[in-house]
Order: sequence, then C-alpha cells, then structure tokens
Amino acid sequence: MKIGITGATGQLGSLVVAKLKEKVGPETIVALVRSTQKGAGLGVECREFDYNGEENLVNALHGIDYLLLISGNELGQRAAQHANVIETAKNAGVKWIVYTSLLHADQSSLNLAPEHLATEAHLKESGVPYTILRNGWYTENYTGSVQGALAGSAFIGSAGEGKISSAARADYAEAAVAVLTGEGHVRKTYELAGDNSYTLSELATEISEQSGKEIPYKNLPEAEYAAILKSFGLPEGFADAIASWDTGASKGDLLDEGQQLSRLIGRATTPLKQSVTEALRMH
Repeated sequence: MKIGITGATGQLGSLVVAKLKEKVGPETIVALVRSTQKGAGLGVECREFDYNGEENLVNALHGIDYLLLISGNELGQRAAQHANVIETAKNAGVKWIVYTSLLHADQSSLNLAPEHLATEAHLKESGVPYTILRNGWYTENYTGSVQGALAGSAFIGSAGEGKISSAARADYAEAAVAVLTGEGHVRKTYELAGDNSYTLSELATEISEQSGKEIPYKNLPEAEYAAILKSFGLPEGFADAIASWDTGASKGDLLDEGQQLSRLIGRATTPLKQSVTEALRMH
C-alpha cells in the first residue's frame, strides 16, 4: 500500500506527512515534491513531482494506491494542473484521490472557487473514487499578521463584521489523515471549518488581551487595504487577492457552523486563543 502526498514540503503537506507517519509506517508514504532535496527531511520516500509535468508525473505516480491531491498554489493555473494530475493518476491506476478544495466552493464568491469547482467536476467525471475536503480558512492566514499589527498598533483588513470559522492548519492536516486512514469516505464531500467563528474585531481584542497592547481593528475599503499590502512589498496580484478574500469574509464566505471538521478529527478544533498565543510566542 502506498499513499502519495502532493505538495508534501508545503505548509499543509509537511504536517500531513508528519501526522500520517504516526498512523502508518513511513514506508507507506511517498512525498511528491518539486525538490527531492527539500523533501529529504521528511523521512519518507520522495519523488520529483511537477503539477505541469507529464513524464515525471507518470513516473512519480507509479505504484501509488491512494493520492492526496493538495491544491497547487499558482492561481489561474490550478484547474489545468489538477486536471493533468487526475488524468495521470487515473492512467497510473491510482485507486482513490482525496482533494483539498475550498469551503462551500459551489456557493463562494471568493476568486479561488472556480478553479476548485472545475477540479471537483473533473474528479467526479474521471471515474476514479474520490473524496473532497472543502477546507475553510487557516487561522494562520490571519495570525500571520499579528506581529505586523503589534508594530503598526492596529489590525487592518476589509472583512467588516463578517464571521470567520477558521481552524489551525494542523486541524486540516489531521482531517486529511483521518480520511486517508479511515473507512466510509469515498464519494463524500466534507465542508471543513473551525468550531467557533470570530470577527476580525474579536481577533484584535484577543491580540490586545494577550499582548497587553491596545490593538484596535481598523476596517478599510478593499482597494485601500490592497494598496497598503502592496506598500508592504506584496506582489500586486496577491495583495488584490488577499483584500478580495476579506471582502468575501464580510459576505459570509468563511462562515460554516456544521462542525464536520471536529467530527472527523474526533476533537474540538484549535481555539483562536491558542493560535494567537502561538503567533505571539513565535517572535
């Protein structure tokens, strides 16, 4: 039995590999990575894997039984890249593909949704047994800005009073492992999100309480927030995307109260308080 993990050196993928090693022997796991040199520290077999490639995809997927397809990070290229992987996996005899999609991809206004939906459709049409993990927001997407908020004495964004049901990246990694090593998940779609939702104002309050420094939440128009992100050195397209995702949050795109994630992992999702503590401790 071989389980292949794409993007295995990425932030989610490396957590999946570590947690999967606790459940199954390392000899079961194949890390599919851009750079085998970078993957050497994972402690499992590494194979070179490029979402765009053809020849290396065929070789990389040889003998893989289950494949965790972690969505690529090149916005605009992903639908084609994922289709390439799915077709190659099908031809290579992969028996099951688990795919990381986006929370409520079929209803979401986020610009990330169309590529995920296209991949979900391709997966269903491929004939390969599948499971879709519609991952909500990672709490780290926001707690990554804690140090900037402390430096600038405000937490900025465009999410208004939108509620965000995020969970720690480790929670989503654990869910992927639970599915890959569990029973009864084939042809199911899971909406995965944190147990408790919060607004960015509430996040700012949590940062203030833990840091002992008054950090208000400052809500900005989307264009103004994007401009500030660009002034911090973020690439234009990425800055625009981040600001637009906040606007999506203001419309409820990041809210889900179904608690499917905690049911899958058999415990409560990581509380916001803990994620803020970790973000403050990291610096």
